[in-house]
Amino acid sequence: MKSLKFGLILSIIAILCFIFIGTGKAISAEKTIRVGSPFKSGIVVEAAEKFKEVVEKGSGGRIEVKIDAGTKAEIDINKMNRTGEIEMQSNGTNFLELYAPPYYFFTGPYVMKNFDHYMRVWDGKLGQQARAQLENNDLKYLGTIYRGLRQTTAKKPLYTPADAYNIKLRLPPIPSWMAVWKAIGADPIGVPLPELYSSLKTSKAEASEGDLPQIQSFKLDEVQSHLIITNHLVQTAGILINKPFFDKLSKADQDLIVTAGKEAEEWANNKIKTGEAAILVDLQRKGMQVVIPDAGSFRAKAKDAVDELFKTQWSVTTWADVLAQ
Repeated sequence: MKSLKFGLILSIIAILCFIFIGTGKAISAEKTIRVGSPFKSGIVVEAAEKFKEVVEKGSGGRIEVKIDAGTKAEIDINKMNRTGEIEMQSNGTNFLELYAPPYYFFTGPYVMKNFDHYMRVWDGKLGQQARAQLENNDLKYLGTIYRGLRQTTAKKPLYTPADAYNIKLRLPPIPSWMAVWKAIGADPIGVPLPELYSSLKTSKAEASEGDLPQIQSFKLDEVQSHLIITNHLVQTAGILINKPFFDKLSKADQDLIVTAGKEAEEWANNKIKTGEAAILVDLQRKGMQVVIPDAGSFRAKAKDAVDELFKTQWSVTTWADVLAQ
């Protein structure tokens, strides 16, 4: 009897082991989606993490999402995503500059009034045209991440464009941004995002500009003393997927990817809208002095440069048409 019971126990253990191993194989990842981001942390990476959570849960583990954050520059991630070297990106808007350049006004200094205005234009005819051009370049757009308004940091207060005259201002290497800031009077220096902190620490640059999540996540309070509320650009990021890769997925997986992109967008935007003030308080607590400049004087100095960009680079529309939406 004891021998029979022992044999029964061994049989049960064997069955359980078989079930466990079999189940493990059934839910092991069938596909891997690699997501690149130039940011080490912050809302753009957090949005990618939310996307990962939704996709892995919704696929029952069949799809694994791997996030590579803060190791590659924005432009490199775009090129890798377009060619399929990585499947996705959670990235700044360099994809417009590279693959839909006439629509890069969406990320032009002083072009958009606020995020609501940005989304009205993005969800309208001009945004649809931009997304179509991205798809022609093998990139499918999944979601918009609001990063807040871009501000300026420096080692001294900047109240008017005269205070910014000839200051070595770190900018991403974007010609249109450099043109506007040069018109304001600064001396723009193009530096990729991963080198932002070091460029300020080594005095390669004296000042920078960026959204509050970027300023916080890169710990610029350690190398800059003043935060100037210039509100000069509505900053967003995008979640995109390589279109040939997406097109090969099953309809169910395509729907899951699209849903996850929208859920990540909604989650991230709600977090920033409710948390932007807290970031500002955190930066003040860490020692940054907040300066309220004469924003109108900065905008006035930038106007001619922005008008020229619409005439020469963004000629699919006019600044007046964008402002009217």
